[in-house]
Amino acid sequence: MNKFIASLCALVALVGLAASPVSAQPAPKIVVVDMAKLLDSHHKTEEQNTKLKGDEARANDELEKINKEGQVLVDQLKKMEEDSKNPALSTSAREQLQADMRVKIEEIQKKQNEVQSFRNNTQRSLQQRIQNFRKLMFEEISGTVTEVAKKKGATLVLDKSGPSLIGINPIVYADAAYDITEEVQKELNRGRPAGAAATPGAARPAAAAASDAQVTFPGAR
Repeated sequence: MNKFIASLCALVALVGLAASPVSAQPAPKIVVVDMAKLLDSHHKTEEQNTKLKGDEARANDELEKINKEGQVLVDQLKKMEEDSKNPALSTSAREQLQADMRVKIEEIQKKQNEVQSFRNNTQRSLQQRIQNFRKLMFEEISGTVTEVAKKKGATLVLDKSGPSLIGINPIVYADAAYDITEEVQKELNRGRPAGAAATPGAARPAAAAASDAQVTFPGAR
């Protein structure tokens, strides 16, 4: 009898477990966002671009200064070359002039190296600043994207701004109703300083043109 009751209790418990509803995962809700557009239109990006343009102008001024210094050396070398052709020069004077020319050529080479070093350092510095800026900005923007996505009950956010490894956008089609870019943009604009004009599509930060300038000293040998 006791075995029968125990078996009955076990059966009832088993039936109860079978009848209990299994907690189902909620249906996924996917939204898309254009991270590049959010970066481009952010007021901090506009401010960064203004700073980079100022640095570009200063770098160009410095390169122009170095270039003029180099040109002076080249002109001096040319004058020495002309003087060395004077048949009236004594042997000792010609030898001294040739020695001075070798020194001048070394000075020109040093100036060329200075230009190259300045250009490389400028480019490296600007690129590092841009990378650091973008990293911080994407962290900030991602936080706002997450907040907006959670408010909409989204379980997954996809970025539609860039191509995949095979060169196509990973999101072939997305209904505009699932695009939260504009909503995120509004949230980001809440922090825009008073008086700052909204300019969606602002250019992304780029290295100053001065970093790629090619400076040479004609006549240097």
